[in-house]
Amino acid sequence: MRLEELPGRIALLTLDCPGKKVNTLGRGVMAELEAVVSRLEGRGDLDGLLVASGKPGQFVAGADLNELAGVATADRSSVSAVVRAGHALFARLAALPFPTVALIDGACMGGGTELVLALDERLLSSAPHTSIALPEVKIGLIPAWGGTQRMPRLVGLHHAIEMITTGEALDPRKAVAIGLAFDAVPAERLLDEGRRVVARLREGDAWRRRRAERSGPVAVSADELAFSGAVAKGAVLAKTKGQYPAPLVALGAVLGGATRPLEEGLDAEHDAALEVMGSPVAANLIGLFFARQRLARDSGVDDPAVAPRPVAKVGVIGAGQMGAGIAAAVARSAIPAALVDVDAARVAAGVGRVRHVVESRIAIGRATPAQLADMLSFLAAGTSTALLADADVVVEAVTEDEGLKGTIFRGLSDVVRPEAILASNTSTISITRLAEHVAAPERFVGMHFFHPVDRMELVEVIRGARTDDATVATIVALARRVRKTPIVVRDCAGFLVNRLLFPYMNEALVLLSEGVEADAIDAAAERYGMPMGPIALQDLVGLDTSLFAGRVMAAAYPGRGDVPPVLEALVARGRLGKKTGAGFRRFTGKKGRPENDPALAEILAPLRSAPKSAHTPETITDRLFLPMLLEATRALEEGIVRDPVDADMGLILGIGFPAWRGGVLRACDTEGIATVAARVEALAACGGRFEPSALFTDTVRRGGRFRG
Repeated sequence: MRLEELPGRIALLTLDCPGKKVNTLGRGVMAELEAVVSRLEGRGDLDGLLVASGKPGQFVAGADLNELAGVATADRSSVSAVVRAGHALFARLAALPFPTVALIDGACMGGGTELVLALDERLLSSAPHTSIALPEVKIGLIPAWGGTQRMPRLVGLHHAIEMITTGEALDPRKAVAIGLAFDAVPAERLLDEGRRVVARLREGDAWRRRRAERSGPVAVSADELAFSGAVAKGAVLAKTKGQYPAPLVALGAVLGGATRPLEEGLDAEHDAALEVMGSPVAANLIGLFFARQRLARDSGVDDPAVAPRPVAKVGVIGAGQMGAGIAAAVARSAIPAALVDVDAARVAAGVGRVRHVVESRIAIGRATPAQLADMLSFLAAGTSTALLADADVVVEAVTEDEGLKGTIFRGLSDVVRPEAILASNTSTISITRLAEHVAAPERFVGMHFFHPVDRMELVEVIRGARTDDATVATIVALARRVRKTPIVVRDCAGFLVNRLLFPYMNEALVLLSEGVEADAIDAAAERYGMPMGPIALQDLVGLDTSLFAGRVMAAAYPGRGDVPPVLEALVARGRLGKKTGAGFRRFTGKKGRPENDPALAEILAPLRSAPKSAHTPETITDRLFLPMLLEATRALEEGIVRDPVDADMGLILGIGFPAWRGGVLRACDTEGIATVAARVEALAACGGRFEPSALFTDTVRRGGRFRG
C-alpha cells in the first residue's frame, strides 16, 4: 500500500500487491491496511481520502482464496476471529475523521466491495471492464465483512437482496442507477472527479450525516421487510432447490440485521457466517474454483516446452446442429470459420442455425445486431471443400457413422494443407481407429463439443494412440479461444463423460425393469442435485441415441451392464422419446409436456426382472450414482484422465453433476470412503457394475482420498 498526500490536503491510498496480477485481501494486506488506518485516524488535518488501485483495469479481486480455502474448513472459533477482525478494521475505516472515496477501475469483487462499502462514496470508471459484485454465495459463503449490512443501507433492501443472493456483478451504469456508486466517468478522470466528490461531501458536513443515517436500521416497514423476504426466499429456492445453503443464509443475515443498528446487524452477519464457513458445500465450491483455475492453466500436455501452433482459420464439415454450433462458436470468437456440407439446402439451414445462436441472445438483450454482423463477417459457407484448403484446423461434425467419417477424412488428404490438424466431434467412435483414415495420425484428435454448443462449456480433447503433444496443445488452446473449457482425455469407449454417464443411465433402466416407477427414479436423481432425472434425460436425447451408445458401451465394458431389454422394446415400437411424442413418457401439447403413459406398463410387464436390492429412496440413489463413482475410479486407474479433478469437472460441466458436491470423486471424499465402501458392498449382488476397482479398494485400505 502506498499512501501519499496530494495538493489540497487530500490523501491517496494506492493498493498494488507486488508480484500479482490482481489485488487480493490476504492476511498481509489486511495487516498493512490496519497500519495505514492507524496512521490516518489521527490526521484531522486532512480534508479527505481517495482509495485507488495501482493495477490499471483491476481494483480488488476479493479475499485471497488460498487463505479463504483454509477458513472454509476451519473450526468456528477461527472463522469467528476472521469475521470479527474484518468487521473491526472496516468499522475503523468507516470512522476516519474525513470523507473517503473509492476510485474503482476494473473488477471490484467480494472483500474489495465490502472495503469500498465502508467508504463514504464510490466512483467507477465507465470502461466495459469495470464491474462490482458480492459473489460469495457462488463459492458457498456469504459477504461477512459487512456486505450483508452496509449494502442494504446504501442501495435499499430490494437491490441489496438481489446482489447478495445471486452474486451477480453490476456494470457501472446499473451501479450508479441503484445508488451504489456516485457516478461513472472515464478512467483518466477518476482522480480529478474524486477530489470534487470529496469537496461535495464536505459541504455542510454531508459526510457526517450520511454516516449517521447508515449506522442506523434500514428504512423499511415490517410489512415491506416480510414481503421482500418471502419473495426473495421463493426466488432462491426456485433457483437452488434448497441445495445451496449460502443464498438463504445470506438472505437471513440481511433480513435479521435490517431493523437493527448497524453494529447489531454485523452481529447477525457474524452468526450467519458461522453457518456456512467451514461447511462441506463451501469447501467443495471453493475446490471447484481452484479446479477451474487448474484447467484454465493446463496446456493439455506434460511437457512445458510444447507450444500450441497458431490457428488463423477453422473449417467445419457438417452443417447440422453440432457443426453449426461449432462454426458459430469459432466465428463469435473472431476466428475465420468455413462451414461445408454436401448441398446448398443443408448449408443454408446451417447458416440459419449459426444466425440463431446470436439472434436468440438479441431477443433477450444479451447481444446486439452489431455482434451478429461481426460474427457473420467471420463466416464462409458452401458446398465445396476448397473452402477448407487454407484452414489450420478442420473439425468433422457429421452423423455418428464410422464409415461416413472415414470417407470424409480420406477425401480431405488432397484438400487441406499438409500441416493442418484434423479433428472429429464424435462422441462414441474411437479416435485411434478414425486416425487410420488420415495421412498424418499424429495430427488427428478428437474435439468433442456438447449439445447445445452455445450453452455447454465443456470440450473433451481426445488423444488417440498416435496424437502428438503439439496437436493436443493446439486444440486445447483453440477450445479456450472459443470460450470453452477443454479437458484432455485418452481414447476409450465413451471417452470420459459418456463413459461415466452410461452406468447411471443404464442403472435407471434396470431399476425401471425391477418395478421402480420412472417418477421415483427421476426424483431420486433430482434430490441428489441433478438438473433432470435419467429417465427424462433419455426421453430428451432420444431412445435410439441411448440404445446406440448403450450397445457400444456394453460391448466395450462387458460384465458391467448389458442394454436392458426395455430400451430395445421401446425403440422397436418407434417410441424414441420427445422427438416422436412418446418414449418412457408421452409428450402432449405444443410444448410437448411429459406425462406418464399407461402403455409403458404393458410394454414393461413381460420384461420385468427380480429386484436386486430394496427400493428405498436412499437405495435408488446409491444404485444410480455408485456405478458412476466406480467407473470414474476405473478411468483414473487406466489413465484416461491426467488428474482426478478432470473426472469431476468433466461431469460437472458435461452433464450438470451437482457442483456443490464437487464432483463424484469429491463427493466420495466428503462423505468418507469407508462409509461409501460399505454401501458399495451392500449392493454387490446387483452385478459387476458394483465391483470395486483396484484403485477404489486400495484407497479404502489406506483410508485415503481421491482428491487432495
